[in-house]
Amino acid sequence: MEYIKRKYITSFTLLASLTFLASGCGKDLLQETPKSFVSATDFYTNARQIEGVFANCMNYLYGGWGPYDSHYEYSIFDDQYADGNLIIPVTHGNRMWTSHYKAINDLNHIIRSMNEKGLRDESPEVMDGLMGKARFLRGWNYFQLVRYYGPLPLLTDATENYYAGDLARSPITEIYDFIIGDFEYAIGHIPATVNQGEPGRGVAKAMLAETYLTMASYPMNKPEYYSKAAEYAWEVISEGKYALVEDVNRLFTAGEEHGKEMMWGFYATQNDPSIEAGTWYNFGVSLEWLGRFPEQPRKSAWFMFTDLEGNYYLDVGINPSMKKYLYAGNVETGLLTANMSIMRYADVLLIYAEAANMANGGPTDDAVWAINQVIDRANGHEDNAADPLATRSMSQAVFDKKVIAERNWELCFEGPKRWFDLIRKRILKDEVREEYQINFSEDDYLWPIPLYDLRNNPNLEQNPGYPRE
Repeated sequence: MEYIKRKYITSFTLLASLTFLASGCGKDLLQETPKSFVSATDFYTNARQIEGVFANCMNYLYGGWGPYDSHYEYSIFDDQYADGNLIIPVTHGNRMWTSHYKAINDLNHIIRSMNEKGLRDESPEVMDGLMGKARFLRGWNYFQLVRYYGPLPLLTDATENYYAGDLARSPITEIYDFIIGDFEYAIGHIPATVNQGEPGRGVAKAMLAETYLTMASYPMNKPEYYSKAAEYAWEVISEGKYALVEDVNRLFTAGEEHGKEMMWGFYATQNDPSIEAGTWYNFGVSLEWLGRFPEQPRKSAWFMFTDLEGNYYLDVGINPSMKKYLYAGNVETGLLTANMSIMRYADVLLIYAEAANMANGGPTDDAVWAINQVIDRANGHEDNAADPLATRSMSQAVFDKKVIAERNWELCFEGPKRWFDLIRKRILKDEVREEYQINFSEDDYLWPIPLYDLRNNPNLEQNPGYPRE
């Protein structure tokens, strides 16, 4: 079973409508009161049903102009896009909030159903693996939300009424404890071998490493967690299951969609494309940001500098465009079937490099090795003064800055990777275009809670700097 968008949507349309009664466009997920309710536990009897809901949960987020396949709309305020002026409207991110909570709601129904009555058509081993996957997906959804919005209403499989009007935001420490619990459970229960496209144990460990890395920095600022981040990232590295694609020009190609570097992501198919291909190169890359990008093979692999007729973009007044996902564009239909990475091995190497450096007061041999794997590949395995290899002689601060820079170049335009780094390192003001720095506020580090939830729930507080009405 692959978590491909809408793979089982036809079979599960009725099921989804019963398990998620508040999914109407513009409706309040947490507050809408259904006219009637049929328990979802009546419907789950086998693995195929559960897997279908897993697929639909991913479809909420990457389903033809879903939140992540239109990430230009949501990540525009980082420094990589041309138009992010840091004037964040109160409506920004509304669909991200709703879509993640849709997924959490469905996953909670699955978890509750399996806890209460199991699956009559499946063995305990199969059910155990399904529970591990469900807990992983729920933890990941909360991990995304907490970084966007801060403290959250915490809906669990034990929540009796999802539509009650008195749900307050739980402390951020409680949210992170919940995420860690889900990821740890997933590590212990996801099968050793999973099908193509599924998040395996290595993905769960990588996500737990990224969680600890985030907890070590803003907003919790608990540096003792750097060692935990390094520990879990090194477990993924040392298992030897994943590897970098040697040639940077081959990384984003059809042949590597499910290769050893692409650990987990959003998946599209010819029958179920993500969006129109043109939308991926119609947005403009920030010229200021691109001007800082090292001259190396990675730069030419990542970006388009000419149009299909060979015209240089800047000569015709168009900013260069990102081309990571254009390998799967269909010329005849104009549709895109590219996969979007959520976690790949290069990310794990950089998580380890950052965490080990910070945990040990400076770069270790292994931390230097990890970041240099990424740099060497980016330079075409040749020395390059524009992006030199890291060394043990670097101070902790200099090495950390280099790791964050490498994350900036390597993971650019892969969903919210850069935005989350700007938040947790508290460097948003320093990195945005100079002309937009006048618009910066500390409030920009969190997105606004949707007004339709606030209006229906007096106990739901708005984030600082945004109106409640």
